[in-house]
Amino acid sequence: MARYIMVIDTRRCVGCMDCVVACKTENNIPEGYTRDWITETVRGKFPTTSLEIRTERCNHCANPPCVSCCPTGASHVHERGGVVLVNKEECIGCKACLAACPYDARYIHPDGYADKCTFCIHRVEKGQLPACVSVCPTRCMHFGDADDPSSEVSQLLASRPQHTLLPEAGTKPRIYYLT
Repeated sequence: MARYIMVIDTRRCVGCMDCVVACKTENNIPEGYTRDWITETVRGKFPTTSLEIRTERCNHCANPPCVSCCPTGASHVHERGGVVLVNKEECIGCKACLAACPYDARYIHPDGYADKCTFCIHRVEKGQLPACVSVCPTRCMHFGDADDPSSEVSQLLASRPQHTLLPEAGTKPRIYYLT
C-alpha cells in the first residue's frame, strides 16, 4: 500500500502559479475559488533575511481533523495512498471541516459541498502525476510513495533538510518543503 506525499523544493519555486492554473483547469474549479495557492514567507532581520516562496494546498494529513469532525463521513481517507478526499454526494456543506483544517485548505463549492485538493487521485490512479506537478517549469514539485525507499520523494527527504507547515497542530502533514 502506497503512502502518497508531495515534496516541494523551496529553492526552486519562483511563484509562477502554473500549478494553480493547472489545478483549476484539470479539476474545473469555479472562478473565484482555488485548491492551491502561492505564499511568500520572509524570515530573519535586515540585513540577513531570507525569502521562501512555496505552493500550498491540502496537506493530506495522516491525522486529519477534517475527517474526524465530519458528521456524514463525506470527508474520508482514500484506501489507496492515504489521500484525504470529500465525497460531494455525502457532504452537507456544514463547514465543520473548514473550521477544523489548520491550513485553510478547503472551501464550499458553489454547488454546496466542501472541496479541496485531491492530489489529482484520478490522474495518479492512471499512472500520471498530479496536474500541478506535471506542469511545474522549475521542477520544484515532486510526488510519490514515501514508503518506497527508492522513490524520488524518499530520496529527496533523505538528502535535504525539510519542514512541514504547522507541525504543532499534530496533523502529521504529508507535504514537505525542502529548505
